[in-house]
Amino acid sequence: MKKLYLLLAVVLLMASCQPEKKGFEIPEPEDIVMYQVNPRVFAAEKSLNAVAARIDSIADLGINTIWIMPIYPIGVEKGKNSPYCISNYTAIAPEFGTLEDFKLLVSLAHERNIGVILDWVANHTAWDHPWVKQHPEWYTHDEKADTIIHPRPFDWYDVADLNYDNQDMRRAMIDAMRFWIEQCNIDGFRCDVADGVPADFWKDAIDELRKCAGRRILMLAEGKRPDNFTVGGFDMNYGWDFKDSLVSVVANGHPAKNLFTADLLEYDSLPEGKVKMRFTTNHDHAVNISPVKEFISGFGSVAAWVAATFLHGGAMIYGSQEVGYPDTINFFHYVPVDWSANSNLYKQYKQLIKIYNEHPAFRRGTRLVYPNKDILVFERLLDEEDYLVIVSLRNEDLGVSIPNTWEFAKTLDLYENQEIQLTKSMQLQPFQYYILKRLPDTPKK
Repeated sequence: MKKLYLLLAVVLLMASCQPEKKGFEIPEPEDIVMYQVNPRVFAAEKSLNAVAARIDSIADLGINTIWIMPIYPIGVEKGKNSPYCISNYTAIAPEFGTLEDFKLLVSLAHERNIGVILDWVANHTAWDHPWVKQHPEWYTHDEKADTIIHPRPFDWYDVADLNYDNQDMRRAMIDAMRFWIEQCNIDGFRCDVADGVPADFWKDAIDELRKCAGRRILMLAEGKRPDNFTVGGFDMNYGWDFKDSLVSVVANGHPAKNLFTADLLEYDSLPEGKVKMRFTTNHDHAVNISPVKEFISGFGSVAAWVAATFLHGGAMIYGSQEVGYPDTINFFHYVPVDWSANSNLYKQYKQLIKIYNEHPAFRRGTRLVYPNKDILVFERLLDEEDYLVIVSLRNEDLGVSIPNTWEFAKTLDLYENQEIQLTKSMQLQPFQYYILKRLPDTPKK
């Protein structure tokens, strides 16, 4: 009889792990073009509906995946109004809307071939999460074993640290993640503080989520730990070090060729098919400075994005940077963004993402690099197609030598859609960039 009950439980579990497939599948990791949605820049209340109202504008940019920051109920006890202080993993805060609002947003996104991943905070909960009273053993305690602690060594006093030695808590966490795939048809998760959670938990969770989904799901780790890939099974993680190098080059005048070293170091031990997400800002960085100021100007911010994106893929844009929002964004509070501002900047990002999407070499091709102090020059090759990218990372007029194999080549400027006959050198204005495709009648020397 016990065996019969066990078999029935397994059958029921398998049945519950098969959400209806809606005819959409998120792109492969190498083809992701990510748009980070901070609901608090869209509206002060019912912001999921405000995001839905802008879904066509997001789609027009060429985005194929949106990552939505936490939309769960926010803890009050010791709270700071942080969306990463979660008091219920399977509900939506009234500030953001309702479960039906979220389901509608997912449906609208899928209709436009855009995947939806949710921010998941597995490292800690709010102090008024029901687990704190119902299951105190699910949390990390101090040396005396009588007081739950906040995550160490951080100053995150508004949250309680979870104990991953407890198997029951792990099971509850996976069940909560599964809820959003089964009930809302989402396409994966961006996992906050992934390095703070054991890799073997991520393996168990990701294996089960993929079985339940019955389709590709995207798993993005906020972290740099190698075993998030080799053990945990994540698809992508953060290019933090590359972003730091990018700032040092553009804002501090360090050699542009340093970006080639930063790129190699990040990909040196990465398993094949895994991707570093490259960005020029995100919700953490925008708290301190806007990208249009961090990279000198709006022109500088776009040049930095071209360098970050076209060198090795992993494209990402933080919602608001496409309209050049000039100030900091504190994601603990509502920050109104004028979505009609800087239409020329929006058009630049739209055209750049279109080029990126239409030419697989920028995501999958091999690289040839040409080190230079002030200007980033590199080649991307895939099959018979050959591209040359030239990006000035300086706020001044500069000249650059053309690589020998490209001298006097006929090229197509993909941004301007016009032919350019190269010579031995080229003059660039401040933060000017070229994305050139070699035309078939000009083979390499």
